[in-house]
Amino acid sequence: MKIQTALIIAFLSASSLTAQNPIVQTWYTSDPAPMVSGDRLYVYTGHDEDRADFFWMYEWRCYSTADMVNWTDHGPLLSLESFSWADDRAWAAQTIERNGKFYWYVCAHSKLTNGMAIGVAVADSPTGPFRDALGKPLFDNGSWDNIDPTVFIDDDGQAWLFWGNPTINYARLNADMLSFDGEVRQVNQTEEGFGAPNMKERDRSKKYKDCYTEGPWILRRNVFPLNKKGKPAKKVQPLYYLLYAAGGIPEHIAYSTAPSLEGPWTYRGEIMPQEDTKSFTNHCGVADFRGHSYFFYHTGKLPGGGGFGRSAAVEEFTYNADGTFPIIHHTDEGVSPIGTLNPYERQEAETMAFSLGVKAENNDATGVFISDIQNGDYIKVREVDFGPSSPASFTASAASALQGGMIEVHLDSLKGQLVAKLNVPRTGGWEQWRTLSAKVEKKVEGKHDIFFAFRGNKGAKLFNFDWWKFE
Repeated sequence: MKIQTALIIAFLSASSLTAQNPIVQTWYTSDPAPMVSGDRLYVYTGHDEDRADFFWMYEWRCYSTADMVNWTDHGPLLSLESFSWADDRAWAAQTIERNGKFYWYVCAHSKLTNGMAIGVAVADSPTGPFRDALGKPLFDNGSWDNIDPTVFIDDDGQAWLFWGNPTINYARLNADMLSFDGEVRQVNQTEEGFGAPNMKERDRSKKYKDCYTEGPWILRRNVFPLNKKGKPAKKVQPLYYLLYAAGGIPEHIAYSTAPSLEGPWTYRGEIMPQEDTKSFTNHCGVADFRGHSYFFYHTGKLPGGGGFGRSAAVEEFTYNADGTFPIIHHTDEGVSPIGTLNPYERQEAETMAFSLGVKAENNDATGVFISDIQNGDYIKVREVDFGPSSPASFTASAASALQGGMIEVHLDSLKGQLVAKLNVPRTGGWEQWRTLSAKVEKKVEGKHDIFFAFRGNKGAKLFNFDWWKFE
């Protein structure tokens, strides 16, 4: 069902001038897990269903970017139906690349043991197609603790998998990434290591500094630790980081560090404090991309969202000199662009910086496309570089089973200069695509944000939108 209240439209229309968070507006996208491959950064997410009153989650989605502001929707690449042993709760997951293959570690409810289980899918591309690599869970002991897997490959090639709530389970992965090298073990949580001991050992009358809850994320950096005089040491040392949702409900993000993935761990404090994000959970991931460090998390701040309707967001940050994390606050503005978009190449309609009202759908024939377009909806694309010469025409692929509508192309804002108007006629079906062109009526040079404003009969679905380019 489409969100159409005047308040929501006014909020999104105003905030779109500066907003980059949440990074996806067409669906709710929880538990973001970033991965860099080649010249793109991919984010693998869960999907909270619209109007949910619990964690209604049945598929996992993927988005990617080359410039950190325009995100391409690659659709739902995995679902519960991908795993014959799973029947509910497609919760947090993470993907990693090794030897040209991509391994997606998920958790889901197991119909084999009636607990949560860890599974793994594999593909030859970061966008699939993915398939269940084992035909059975990687780990399934009937426990409800088996959630939120995070995967990491150390500099020596050893791969590790961590997961769990309220326990922290971990195991070495064999080189095939599909089996464990040895037994599954648990991190011994202590006050020194995590702010509080293991849940079963906590004294309810005592107020602890913090506590591990769920959503682990593992990373390693080589740092110059500070000596007793507060100056960086001369010798680089590896430092392992375990980031996690902490504090119970509501959650914040905290972290611990260790000289080895097997400890000993030292609690380091908060990274993202508990703030008014409209979500009582949080789940983080960290990635370095093109010389920048990014912190991903989720909020409930998309209109209609909340604790069961969460959306991925991102902030840029810089590590402190001693390798520790700074405090990172959530923002609506998000991050700055680190690249541009070429309007003279075919661009998918589902590549966008911000949108109002529309949804993304997919099928086997077309792939992902933009749907549920109604009068007043729009898509914003940032950092579009036209160069020194103005284009002559605007071309797009669209489909309509009914009366169609119009795409207005504006520069820099919804009320900015109108440079092209493309009429979309009835094409005979919602997926009967036609390539349509319109004259560029005003000179366009240099770099601009582009707004595709959709016009037509009020209250009706107008058309679907697949791709566009200038010529």
